[in-house]
Amino acid sequence: MHLLNLGILAHVDAGKTSLTERLLHAAGVTDEIGSVDAGNTRTDTLALERQRGITIKSAVVSFPLDSVTVNLIDTPGHPDFIAEVERVLGVLDGAVLVVSAVEGVQAQTRVLMRTLRRLRIPTLVFVNKIDRRGANGSAVLDQMARRLAVPLVPAGRATALGTRAARVVPCLGPAAAEVLAERDDALLAAYLDDGVPEARLRTALADQTRRALVHPVYFGSAITGAGVPELITGIERLLPTADGDPDGPLSATVFKVERGPAGEKVAYARIFSGTLRVRDRVPFGDGREAGGAVDGREAGGAVEGREAGGAVEGREAGGAVGGREKNRAVGAREESRAPGGRPGGRVTALSVFEHGTESRRDSAGAGLIAKVWGLGGIRIGDVLGAPGRAYEHHFAPPTLESVVVPGPGTDRRSLHLALTQLAEQDPLIGVRHDELRAETSVSLYGEVQKEVVQATLADEYGLAVTFRETTTLCIERLAGSGRAVEFNKKDLNPFLATVGLRVDPAPVGSGVDFRLEVELGAMPYAFFKAVEDTVRETLGQGLHGWQVTDCTVTMTHSGYSPRQSHAHQGFDKSMSSTGYDFRSLTPLVLIEALRQAGTLVCEPMHRFRLDAPADTLGALLPVLAGLGAVPESTSTHGGACVLQGAVPVARVHELEQRLPGLTGGEGELETAFDHYAPVGRGPLPERLRTDHNPLNRKEYLLNVTRRVGD
Repeated sequence: MHLLNLGILAHVDAGKTSLTERLLHAAGVTDEIGSVDAGNTRTDTLALERQRGITIKSAVVSFPLDSVTVNLIDTPGHPDFIAEVERVLGVLDGAVLVVSAVEGVQAQTRVLMRTLRRLRIPTLVFVNKIDRRGANGSAVLDQMARRLAVPLVPAGRATALGTRAARVVPCLGPAAAEVLAERDDALLAAYLDDGVPEARLRTALADQTRRALVHPVYFGSAITGAGVPELITGIERLLPTADGDPDGPLSATVFKVERGPAGEKVAYARIFSGTLRVRDRVPFGDGREAGGAVDGREAGGAVEGREAGGAVEGREAGGAVGGREKNRAVGAREESRAPGGRPGGRVTALSVFEHGTESRRDSAGAGLIAKVWGLGGIRIGDVLGAPGRAYEHHFAPPTLESVVVPGPGTDRRSLHLALTQLAEQDPLIGVRHDELRAETSVSLYGEVQKEVVQATLADEYGLAVTFRETTTLCIERLAGSGRAVEFNKKDLNPFLATVGLRVDPAPVGSGVDFRLEVELGAMPYAFFKAVEDTVRETLGQGLHGWQVTDCTVTMTHSGYSPRQSHAHQGFDKSMSSTGYDFRSLTPLVLIEALRQAGTLVCEPMHRFRLDAPADTLGALLPVLAGLGAVPESTSTHGGACVLQGAVPVARVHELEQRLPGLTGGEGELETAFDHYAPVGRGPLPERLRTDHNPLNRKEYLLNVTRRVGD
């Protein structure tokens, strides 16, 4: 039987989990339909999920249909848990996006649909809650066409909306032929001539849905079951099934990691190719190929390698280079290691999902989702076996941060360990430990997530904590280019190393790129690796304490003192370079290069859409300006107006609080992260440093070494 890995996505309270329960019941997997309110749903298994009535962690459950077995992945709807959704997207064959017939399109709906379209994931839309008072199918359909701006094909119409008697009549109306014909020239010709038979329309609908060109829309109610049989038919007939060769090389992606009863790591992996077996030793890593062997040459600048007073130096000379091009990070050298530079592990147990339960297996083949035991160093996003689909970030990173304050009797070490384990399960929750102030902070998406972390620490780890006030996470970007160099045994350099670095701005979203303009063979590879690793670590705290991103760092000078030894005495460390010298010197050089370039502190900005009565526009605009919001477009429709623009994340909460009073309770605001922009008002926000502060050379040297120059 064919397999289909299906994701259920939606905005909060759209009814995803209720729909999952209805699908399981319709497929005969459960005898009774679980209720979110009663806390007995199949996929919300955490005690906290059942207490709050929201999905926090993604969950997998399987059920059979006539021609396909579905692995259904229920995901959180609250935007604070968008990281859970992100990890699921890379393992899906298709998706169902749930929209409430009462609340309509929400900000989260738009974010999800944009991402599904960008990743070309075939998606059906299910308009839920047609039985609820206030449901309006045609209005929601029009709203989706306007706000989602995607091609929609209604697969039926709802009757008796807003009542328990609401039902769905399956049909493809004239609108379906028009939408499908726009993407099929032969269909368009037939449509203009004599019309298109329904059978041909359905064939075209299946083809275009599988190619993620159009999105069929189903109406129904997860509570009453109306429209659910039609949705099941759509899932079977319109969405593509999993492919992959079970006899091919193993390639699987880990999208979830949890801890078992004994504290062991359990990985959830989608197998794209090959077969995973118990007792197999499996390499795993971050999914990026090593990129080939390093030949030790660099194009783009001449290299001099020479002895200078016992030190070996390689430096940029400004001319042509003899050798082959190698313009990539030195980390590519480790082609003999597992992807990502980490070893593999031996699989000790496997289970797969079938008929609503988990079943232990000795093997799991392509297309399946498996739970894997035995891989102690596994992380979310790792690829098992051959490099395949690398884990990518599809949503914005967290933009908020809060310090975790241990309560009376809470051990700080135990707290740090617990937070580290939570970060394993959610990599976008960054844990930052400040040894100088004995503080630990976490990066978050919102206040609800903070409350969940607090409750999880109390319930699962027995640790009582509180949080300080949430602050906004900024970043730093380069204002220009800068360079710096310190030579071995010259000036006040106390380290046996030569390091020269140049920093240049890079396109937004490009991250950090490390390059070489020196010959890789000029000194031991471990020293180059120490410089690259330290560069990436140091960029975590720029001139103002924020992470520096979107830049290229190029190593322009290198040099070291070779191993020195005396007869019958062995290696003399005091006269020979070690990795410590390069790790200690690099922050000083990099910070000086950043000083030369200058950095801009950038704050996170949300894109906003504000619907309000037109006569409140005069009161809204001054308030928006005072909050640092930038309206970019204003349109009026009768007595209503729509404002769209950007607003600093730090001021969104205040805008939400003031909006009801400004609009007489009629204003509707939706926001979502959009970009980072330079801080343009007030003093620049500073972040307390947690490193040895390379901004202050004397303080830094006192902290890292006793070999301080006079």
